[in-house]
Amino acid sequence: MKRRTFLAMPALLASPPTDARVDEIVPGFKDYLYRAPYKFGGKEVDRVTLFEVRCRLSLRNGKSAEGGAAMPLGNVWSFPELTYDVTLGAMKQLAAKIVSLTRGFSEYAHPLDIHRALEPEYLNAAREIQLPMPIPKLCTQVTASPVDAAIHDAFGKLHGRSSYVVCGKEFVGYDLAHYLNEEFRGEYLDQYIAPRPAPRIRMYHSVGASDPLTRANLKRPAGDGLPETLEEWIPYNGVTAIKIKLNGSDLEWDVDRVATIDRVAASAQAKRGFTGWVYSLDFNERCPNVEYLLDFERRLKLKAPTAFELVQYIEQPTARDLAANRRNTMFEAAKLRPVVIDESLTGLDTLLLAREMGYTGVALKACKGQSASLLMAAAAQKYKMFRCVQDLTCPGAALVQSAGIAAHVPGTSALESNAREYVPAANAGWEKKFPGIFIVKDGWMRTDGLTGPGLGTTF
Repeated sequence: MKRRTFLAMPALLASPPTDARVDEIVPGFKDYLYRAPYKFGGKEVDRVTLFEVRCRLSLRNGKSAEGGAAMPLGNVWSFPELTYDVTLGAMKQLAAKIVSLTRGFSEYAHPLDIHRALEPEYLNAAREIQLPMPIPKLCTQVTASPVDAAIHDAFGKLHGRSSYVVCGKEFVGYDLAHYLNEEFRGEYLDQYIAPRPAPRIRMYHSVGASDPLTRANLKRPAGDGLPETLEEWIPYNGVTAIKIKLNGSDLEWDVDRVATIDRVAASAQAKRGFTGWVYSLDFNERCPNVEYLLDFERRLKLKAPTAFELVQYIEQPTARDLAANRRNTMFEAAKLRPVVIDESLTGLDTLLLAREMGYTGVALKACKGQSASLLMAAAAQKYKMFRCVQDLTCPGAALVQSAGIAAHVPGTSALESNAREYVPAANAGWEKKFPGIFIVKDGWMRTDGLTGPGLGTTF
């Protein structure tokens, strides 16, 4: 079946000699407890399971190379309908199926084509797992993402070049119309992906819905020497961008939360003599309708006009199933600030639907896969949409991959990075490998060091 799926693609005159075959996939899991809970979407998360993958690829001439990747199994975010243990167990079961399917793929191909051939098989495998409801496509993408990334990493290392360079016309046998639509006929990823990383990316600091803002409201101190409140984090990392998690079900609370954060931030920034900070607002789909968002924008503008002016963009305000309520258009809201899709973005079809409904931006995420992230980055640029790179509390290799995407996609506004806040133990050792990414003092992550082969990660 996997072979037939691949061979059903339009035939190449000659398969590029650079194509590689998957020789081995080695999975593993690591569990970490958070130093403090992270509340979003109405739920608190206090732990994470990392899905780590090592991969070996080879060329027809026998040359081979290894790559690796990791990603949190973000079950609370990607599969919120069922309990934590049930969804985590399902994702681990699915991960085993994905690894088996990938091992069984025997064709020589580019990572983009391996992903294109296997994603339907991954989705079929997800449907086979018996649960009270089907595993969402987003959850399948998250589960498969480190496998896809490890293949990209190994492919770049096999050719001694950056994974972002080997996705261009020199290495890929099909144009973007093959992966997206006819509007991309004759175009390739190297028209949309920079061959060298931007030297730095603005870092977004997250403030969860239950995070303490000052020492006065710190109820459960971790006592580990790291900052524990927003007013402490701002000088510690030189924070210049703050992502605010909102409830979406209590308008007064949401407006007051932003206004209070603005007061705390203004005080902390004044002490360091800084004036150029910004906010993003994330409702995690919890607004009941667009009217709630419009009312929120109007009230915030009245209560805290300075805070409103500092809002850079608003993220996924209403439910991820856009087709279920086509009346929740974002045209009016997006006139005030860019409104970006996050949970809704699972492919070009959802990007185009969101665009039809007035969304003006996209949140790219490594947890949806390296292949998908690069293709959606190209589409976002084609359609002139606002671009940002969001987190899944990504530590270690996952953060390096996220930073790579942000640094290679032109026009990326910022990169969210919150593992340092909630699960810094999972970053152990990575600070020495990539100090510019993991040790931030002025609010910006240094990404100019992401020039090695593959994704730049080393295990």
